[in-house]
Amino acid sequence: MHTVVSDNSLYFQPPAGLEGRLRTRLRKVSGVEDRVWTISASWRGIGIAAALMLCIAGTWQVAMLRQRSSTAETIGQEVVASHVRSLMATHLTDVPSSDHHTVKPLFNGKLDFSPVVADLADRGFVLDGGRLDYLDNRPVAALVYRRRQHVINLFTWPTSQPDLPIEAFDQQGYHAFHWTKSHVTYWAASDLNPKELRQFAEMLRNTE
Repeated sequence: MHTVVSDNSLYFQPPAGLEGRLRTRLRKVSGVEDRVWTISASWRGIGIAAALMLCIAGTWQVAMLRQRSSTAETIGQEVVASHVRSLMATHLTDVPSSDHHTVKPLFNGKLDFSPVVADLADRGFVLDGGRLDYLDNRPVAALVYRRRQHVINLFTWPTSQPDLPIEAFDQQGYHAFHWTKSHVTYWAASDLNPKELRQFAEMLRNTE
């Protein structure tokens, strides 16, 4: 004799309120996932924005360096040309004097700044005088020094640039060193050997 099991014995009656609790739990899990996704998306957005800012900053810096290099190249050519012209002209100086107190007044009322006229005679660079010149689309001070038989033209004028280290520029057998300090640009040009001309530039930069 076989016992017949009723289908009703396989039926499970869930506790009261289980369905409501499950729905609530699902909504909470779904809400957490939404918040996690939102936070993740926000951080991805911040990361992309930061990368773009770095890219823009890098591009701007490269562009500024190229512009500065191009400007230095152009001015360097003007400086060397002016140096050569001064050697060919009948007057190398407007005021020939080795006394910086005599040379400095030359520029009073003629320039919108007062150039530093350093006395380096005791270190082998003798002041020969000064003159007015024109570079970078403006009047500038040209101070003339001598090292043995070599003439050095030192050109100075105001600038908005920050302090910059000494950099070299060579053209057609002439050498030049330029730097910026205390919002003044300096260019020293000569056929003097680069080692001694750099020594001259370093002396000036340290005594201004």
